[in-house]
Amino acid sequence: MTNPYEKAGVNVNSGYEVSKFVKQSLSKKGSSNTNIGNFGGAFEIPEGYKKPVIISSNDGVGTKLLLAVQVDKHDTVGIDCVAMCVNDILAQGAVPAYFLDYIAIGKVDGKVKEIIKGVLEGCQQGQLDLVGGETAEMPDMYPNGTYDVAGFAAGIAEKDQLMSPLNVKDGDKLIGIASSGLHSNGFSLIRKIFFKDNDFNYDSKLEEFPDDKLGDLLLTPTRIYTKEILPLLETKLIHGIAHITGGGFFENIPRMLPDNLAAKIVPSYWNVPKLFKVVQKYGKLTDSEMFGIFNMGVGMVVAVDPKEEEKILRILNQDKPGQGFTIGEVVSRKDKSVELIGGIK
Repeated sequence: MTNPYEKAGVNVNSGYEVSKFVKQSLSKKGSSNTNIGNFGGAFEIPEGYKKPVIISSNDGVGTKLLLAVQVDKHDTVGIDCVAMCVNDILAQGAVPAYFLDYIAIGKVDGKVKEIIKGVLEGCQQGQLDLVGGETAEMPDMYPNGTYDVAGFAAGIAEKDQLMSPLNVKDGDKLIGIASSGLHSNGFSLIRKIFFKDNDFNYDSKLEEFPDDKLGDLLLTPTRIYTKEILPLLETKLIHGIAHITGGGFFENIPRMLPDNLAAKIVPSYWNVPKLFKVVQKYGKLTDSEMFGIFNMGVGMVVAVDPKEEEKILRILNQDKPGQGFTIGEVVSRKDKSVELIGGIK
């Protein structure tokens, strides 16, 4: 007997199949989670905290998803979704704890499993548990082949160890941690630059990247910074952290500063990755416009006392030389701004 719901275009068994797939995938990774399939996900706060504070974040992947649909490559956007949430939690000084995903799609098909594979990989990189999620099949809401992905994450921190703008001081050094590429912001502009204003497609190979398809370069997943940030938090030497996402340097760095301080950024201090220079070239964008939109090769920024600068750089670069580098300093100024000193080298 046909279920009336199926006549409306909804497969009533699809949710069960997705839950089964997630349980099996978690089991293969050695982390069986009995929350999957329940009405809510549970997480037990570890022992040892005196005044634990839960830090939460939710985000999506934005119009980068349109590129994934066009290329028919869906195994990286789940990583992006986890990254956008987890990196915000880390910027607050919290240890990532758990994650939930939400996938809305016109028709549940093989793309969902590919998306979830990325979510599972992101959770592994971010060192947090996947405790639940939702896959919503909405045939009239989303055209065939399209979908949206969002996530929710939570982390834990001692109340007195949370990052606060009041901890950042005049003269602090700003240290950048390398990004993996464009991450997951600015893609409405990226698609306009490459696919509307210029005669490129997803399979194009630019002269600057003769061995790579443009679509693959743009879909490089967002870097998750758990492995890099947690050792820095343990030193208790970090005064502030900024996650460089939408709004670039100009919007995100001031979020970790008190009202009486500003930031001086010197682009010549690091090698801005070639991809950003290509975006600037084809988009005909100024340095200021680039730094106001993209991460410019810097996914996270930490503020430290000048006396601790070398120590923090050693910690960051001990396993992967070159991933940590000084990008500027904090200065006294009332407008809480970000000033670029010089241009891109």
